[in-house]
Amino acid sequence: MGGQTKTLQIMAERPDGTMNVEDCARLSHALLDFIEREDPLEGDYELEVSSPGIDRPLTRLADFARWAGHEAKLELHAAIDGRKRFRGKLLGLESQDVTIEAQGQRYAIPFKQIAEAKLVLTDALIAEDLKARKRAENDTPTN
Repeated sequence: MGGQTKTLQIMAERPDGTMNVEDCARLSHALLDFIEREDPLEGDYELEVSSPGIDRPLTRLADFARWAGHEAKLELHAAIDGRKRFRGKLLGLESQDVTIEAQGQRYAIPFKQIAEAKLVLTDALIAEDLKARKRAENDTPTN
């Protein structure tokens, strides 16, 4: 990101979808060590490390399969059936197409046509996030 002070933003999560503040801090320190050693970027900048949060962006094809059953908002590069914006229930994938049910209709949208997508904060999404956090806590060994 530009501006008076450049910012390098890193959004990260574990394969199971978890990422807490301590994980972000550890990753930040590891990245700083790498950046100081390798010096890949010119000039001064600030490093921000965060997790995607509950209403996360969907950026990979696998994200649409992983979050099937949840509500999402999609914005397309070009209109399909006269629309560039869709909000509805993710149904998953059909080959390279993202399937979504919006306003009672089913759409198969080519992944490459999606400019931006993110989950919508719902009670079901919050409940799933809480379950994942509890599983992560139970899987974490105590010293």
